[in-house]
Amino acid sequence: MDDLTEHTAGAGDGGGRRSRGEGRGAAARRASRSGGGAGPSLPYITRKIGVYEVLDEEGLSLIERNADTVLEEIGIEFRDDAEALALWKEAGADIKGQRVHFPKGLCRELLKTAPKEFTWHARNPARSVHIGGKATVFAPVYGPPFVRDLDGKRRYATIEDFRNFVKLSYMAPSMHSSGGTVCEPVDVPVNKRHLDMVYSHIKYSDKPFMGSVTAPERAEDTVAMAKLVFGDEFVENNCVTLNLINANSPMVFDETMLGALKVYARHNQASVVSPFILSGAMSPVTVAGTLTQILAEVLAGASFTQLIRKGSPVLFGTFAASISMQSGAPTFGTPEPALVSYGAAQLARRLGLPFRTGGSLCASKVPDAQAAHESANTLNMTLLAGTNFVLHAAGWLEGGLVSSYEKFMIDQDQLGMMQKMAEGIDLSENGQALDAIREVGPGSHYLGCAHTQANFQSAFYRSALADNNSYEQWEVEGEKRIEQRANALCRSWLEHYEAPALDPAIDDALLAYIQKRKDSMPDAFT
Repeated sequence: MDDLTEHTAGAGDGGGRRSRGEGRGAAARRASRSGGGAGPSLPYITRKIGVYEVLDEEGLSLIERNADTVLEEIGIEFRDDAEALALWKEAGADIKGQRVHFPKGLCRELLKTAPKEFTWHARNPARSVHIGGKATVFAPVYGPPFVRDLDGKRRYATIEDFRNFVKLSYMAPSMHSSGGTVCEPVDVPVNKRHLDMVYSHIKYSDKPFMGSVTAPERAEDTVAMAKLVFGDEFVENNCVTLNLINANSPMVFDETMLGALKVYARHNQASVVSPFILSGAMSPVTVAGTLTQILAEVLAGASFTQLIRKGSPVLFGTFAASISMQSGAPTFGTPEPALVSYGAAQLARRLGLPFRTGGSLCASKVPDAQAAHESANTLNMTLLAGTNFVLHAAGWLEGGLVSSYEKFMIDQDQLGMMQKMAEGIDLSENGQALDAIREVGPGSHYLGCAHTQANFQSAFYRSALADNNSYEQWEVEGEKRIEQRANALCRSWLEHYEAPALDPAIDDALLAYIQKRKDSMPDAFT
């Protein structure tokens, strides 16, 4: 009996109770689909569906004029960075203290040398991804100090958690990057943990990875370690790390972010210039006002990369959330941040820069219905906006304070659905299915026809976690919620993890570099 016939044989049973043997068989089939480990890796998405746009030409021009006004009349602070101020003065900007006022058109003119699209190289060339155009790349959660572990505990993250999330990102078929700070390993000294983090990305995954941005010298360490993997010349001429540079909204770039940005731009590595916006606190409460500020901040920060090195890759980024006007807490999955992201994506395309936004964002404390609704609202918007780089695509919980193992597994399953959605409608001869319609004719069904038999395995997205069976079968299998199924699948993945091959000489060189750097400084935990 083939899988399709087996799956549908009881469809007309009227919900009759299955035996325990039948239940175990269904569970085994679902387990075989998800595998003890992960399935085959999917390539980065090349979207075949259109983008959703919320602003017309008049609206876009209005936002752009308002951003030019902000840049010229109000200005952007480049704080505690004399080099940045000197470069802007030389470029023709008006400097008043630490505030830079930009003549109209200066930032856009500088950005003409930034690439519209580029390749983000992985140490395994088969894993390299395209940034820009119709490409979408998913990367995991970034930055939480806490984890919610597989025993249900909320606790501070460790380096072992960090390694686990890198391994899961490597194994997740629909994840295209192992990310960056997938959680903050607080059991390692602050001034040394970046070395272990970058090494973990290189050792436990062969997908593209992000670098450290918490200090200029840590960015330098990232570049140095990347050169041990890829070679000096390759790194100087190709993007091998992509790095998150947040504006300190409203309208400030601080010395930490500027220091890291300068390091990466000088070495031709990509910077994602992302205003970090909680509307109502860090930007106006209105969508148009927030878009105006975002565009002004991105124009200033992104164009600065071209003062450091013409042609260095840079992304138009935004992280936008609304807040509860009662408590001040951030909210996610709500309409206003979606409108901000849709509008920002349009502005990025007009500017000719790749775009970053979105993810699977929620404020919920556990992977429950609230987490699912908020994350789905954000993720669907992310795809339809035409986002090129998606940070926080899996694992985000509690407003970004927690990396959750279970939610990571649920989210990565949803990313597979997004991949299927992005393929659009198949209009090939097979997709048109006229032979099936002819074969079946009026009044019959398609379950046994040749076209269905030939296509059933790939026709529909098959979730490894969702339970679509009868109540009776769900009951026989232990009445498990999706969080429990995600927990079991996560444990199975980690148990079956196998590290990708890494040249022993490169590994030795990395370990020697790390030891030398750690020996050069005392531990610091603040």
